[in-house]
Amino acid sequence: MPKFRRHHNRTHRVFYGWYVVAASFAILFLTGSASTIIGVMIKPIGDDFGWSRTSISSAIFVNMAVYALSLIITGRLYDRFGPKWVIAGSTVLFAAGFALMATMDSLWQFLLYYGVIAAAGFGGTTVPIFGSLMGRWFDKWKGLAASLALAGNCLGQFLLIPVFSDLIDGSGWRITSLWIAGLCGAVGLVLTLTVIRGDPGQLGLKAYGADSGKQSAMKKLGRAAAVVEEPRGAAAPALAPAAVAARPRDLTLLEAMRTPALWLYTFVMFVCGSGDNFVTTHLVPMVTDYGVSTSVASNMLAWLGLISLAGILVAGPVSDAIGYKIPIAITFAMRVVVFAILLKYQGIVPFWVFSVSFGFTVLVTAPLTPMLVRTLYGVTHIGFISGFIVTVHMIGGGLWAYLAGIIFDNTGDYRLAFWISLGFAAAAAVAMLLIREKRHLPKEGSTGTGPRADT
Repeated sequence: MPKFRRHHNRTHRVFYGWYVVAASFAILFLTGSASTIIGVMIKPIGDDFGWSRTSISSAIFVNMAVYALSLIITGRLYDRFGPKWVIAGSTVLFAAGFALMATMDSLWQFLLYYGVIAAAGFGGTTVPIFGSLMGRWFDKWKGLAASLALAGNCLGQFLLIPVFSDLIDGSGWRITSLWIAGLCGAVGLVLTLTVIRGDPGQLGLKAYGADSGKQSAMKKLGRAAAVVEEPRGAAAPALAPAAVAARPRDLTLLEAMRTPALWLYTFVMFVCGSGDNFVTTHLVPMVTDYGVSTSVASNMLAWLGLISLAGILVAGPVSDAIGYKIPIAITFAMRVVVFAILLKYQGIVPFWVFSVSFGFTVLVTAPLTPMLVRTLYGVTHIGFISGFIVTVHMIGGGLWAYLAGIIFDNTGDYRLAFWISLGFAAAAAVAMLLIREKRHLPKEGSTGTGPRADT
């Protein structure tokens, strides 16, 4: 192994992390479409079984709740064992859930197969895990790397949703479920087992840009900290306090919970998830309720996914330049505007405007969340802390998709759901601006389990 590592460092001109980016892109290309296809399946499944939107939305709520809980587990496993086996095991569960969906004939089976089994697989095969993975492989350009990897989620939704929609029309939702299971299972496992590596150190490498970043930091440290002179004959010189303070200990989740920033951002992500999943779940049925064809409605959902690619490609480099909270706050201000437009106007043109505009905001937080966590709390517990935050995001998404179904069944439309979403988006924009985007330090003497962290 040592010989291989030396040879690897000497001969590979392309940093291996870019192969990890490419593999992550391909996996997310498939899971991105699979995670949103349920919005196209709502009416066909409801027509086959006579289920209300509340009933179908209940399975989506269970799915998101289990997904949220699985993120905590996979985040912890990720920190302890690395992503390779977490992603591989999750891929098996994800594929099994969709394969079993093809056999279901009752609501409890839908709740189990899609709501529990597939959801458990989602936890290790979607955006949060891969965003954290980019944080391990890249020190420089980490925002760009995360954006490129997560772009697969958007392109998959854009290119595959129309294909799966046509397959549903031609062969039914059961055959479509089998295709999703086969593609995601086969491709995901092959790429995970052959390409994905959890840490540059496994190949004798360092994170991209780590050396240059360390050199820059040492130059600054050299100007700020002096070596304390010791009497002649002392064992070794000691660093001045400034040098010791330059390398703070990373915060644990419990310590992060004692800072206002975590709870502000957790609220923001709850709102983010509620808006994301509400729209991606109910957009197609809502638009078809106004007489738009299923094919056109599916294309709206597909374009929503494509435009979300533009959002994350812009967010990554911009965040590298100006930080994370301003881009995120702007996306929620945009949501206020697009929700207001949809409440004022209904029709095929307003629906297209809404789909494209909302799409730009959907995945902005995906690459930025682990990076913001790293900035605030350090890298040691990035998976666990990010998993907690995204867990709340998913619970918000599942709960609001379910409540929107109840609102529809009781009022006949989604207007009240959109009004509430507008108010939440405005509150999230304000909350984001209140976050102090700086490194949070543990209280002096803290070991990670006791005293309060710096706020």
